[in-house]
Amino acid sequence: MQHETRPQTKRKGLLAGVLAAGVAGMALSGGIVANTIPVFADPVKVDAPQQQFGFADVVEKVSPAVVSVRVTQDVKPAMDRGQQFGGRGFGSPFENLPEDHPLRRFFDTPDGGQGMPGMRPRGPQGPRQAIGQGSGFFISEDGYLVTNNHVVDGGSEYTIVMDDGSEYDAKLVGTDARTDLALLKVDADRDFTYVEFGNEDSVRIGDWVVAVGNPFGLGGSVTAGIVSARGRDIGAGPYDDFLQIDAAVNRGNSGGPAFGLDGKVIGVNTAIFSPSGGNVGIAFAIPASVAQDVVASLRQDGSVERGWLGVQIAPVTDDIAEAVGLSEAEGAIVTLPDNETPASKAGIQTGDVITAVDGQTIEGPRELARRIANYRPGSSVEVTVWRNESAETINVELGDLSSLDEAASLSDGPNRGVPVDPSSLSGYGLTLTPSEDGEGVVVTDIEPDSAAAEKGMQPGDVIVSVNGKTVSDQADVRDALSQAAESGRKAALFQLRTNNQNRFVALPIAKS
Repeated sequence: MQHETRPQTKRKGLLAGVLAAGVAGMALSGGIVANTIPVFADPVKVDAPQQQFGFADVVEKVSPAVVSVRVTQDVKPAMDRGQQFGGRGFGSPFENLPEDHPLRRFFDTPDGGQGMPGMRPRGPQGPRQAIGQGSGFFISEDGYLVTNNHVVDGGSEYTIVMDDGSEYDAKLVGTDARTDLALLKVDADRDFTYVEFGNEDSVRIGDWVVAVGNPFGLGGSVTAGIVSARGRDIGAGPYDDFLQIDAAVNRGNSGGPAFGLDGKVIGVNTAIFSPSGGNVGIAFAIPASVAQDVVASLRQDGSVERGWLGVQIAPVTDDIAEAVGLSEAEGAIVTLPDNETPASKAGIQTGDVITAVDGQTIEGPRELARRIANYRPGSSVEVTVWRNESAETINVELGDLSSLDEAASLSDGPNRGVPVDPSSLSGYGLTLTPSEDGEGVVVTDIEPDSAAAEKGMQPGDVIVSVNGKTVSDQADVRDALSQAAESGRKAALFQLRTNNQNRFVALPIAKS
């Protein structure tokens, strides 16, 4: 028995030793035994640090080319300091306190006037100067720099502040209010670091963008984000085609560049959407292609010359496309060719749909405006129009847009007279009467739930034509609608005139 039990005893002793070693190991590693000092292996080391993504390389290269633009503007003297208070002048917010108010004594001046504590009394003020600030960037080593028109508008003196704090006087070369761009020139005995415009056509939604500028006068600030959208129309003008970016852009960033990661300018920051006045992640930049063309014209001539067609246009909706027989809703419908314009002289008519210029398809009114504006005045272009269900090409010699008198007022609207012999067009909800001048048919009443009402037709509108056919009475309207129905049209195109302004409305053909 003793011989048999010895191996068991040895095994138990061995097992105890193993367990003790295991417990000791766990204790050393801080696993289960309290009040022990953990022991770690050597830390991990990486021989070559991994490259981390960032914008520092781009910013380091482009920052010397980006400047702050300080604009001095002469303003008229303030007539009433109280009215000018709140950042617009230096009056007291307590000027209207009652004579016996306990706070009044803190704001009365020795001469009986009012002002902030410690403010010296002021007599009549002469002209003073207001200071505005924006951003800009050099585009040549000899000192040409780009900014926004609204930054320099009304300025009398311009000072450029470099990223190292040095200052230079600048002169205004030219501005273009239509695209909100301006060109300044610094004359100095040195070469300036400058940047170049890139090709924003290669920029995709979601690409990185770096904005450098002078927000709130802080100078030399850098933010980054992505391109959020392209082709934005914000109602700023006829050539709206903005890049939308979400890099933080604030007041003072106007005129500053938006860079791609290659250090080229893809846009010029010009506007923000901000209910609060600060950044909410929606900013708009003028595309580089637009800026480059405008700046080149400003540099050469000090102004921008644009071609002028001379038409009033509107989008082609699906209903209008159906009414005129177009397979797709694209192009721009001519609502009125102005009198004695290149378009009217060439034979372009109301109701024509402009579908192409020099063989290049036109998607909508704004593309047409931009395309024509890219031509110089006097250029001859081929305008393709859709008329009477077929395409025609018309040669037009463009005029000069800058020669227009934009202050021209509209003449009085047509005399609609008193409705006589009203006649209802069954199925359309329209009651019509011939106009007194015999040109068109006056809408005297519209049923509220009719298709005409839904399309925005109103009593007083004058129907000039239906499907391109001039109408002078109710019978003409009926005949035009009947012909449209017989030809298989699903909609009829009404040309309406209101206060000498034309528009087009497509109404579905009523079933008899």
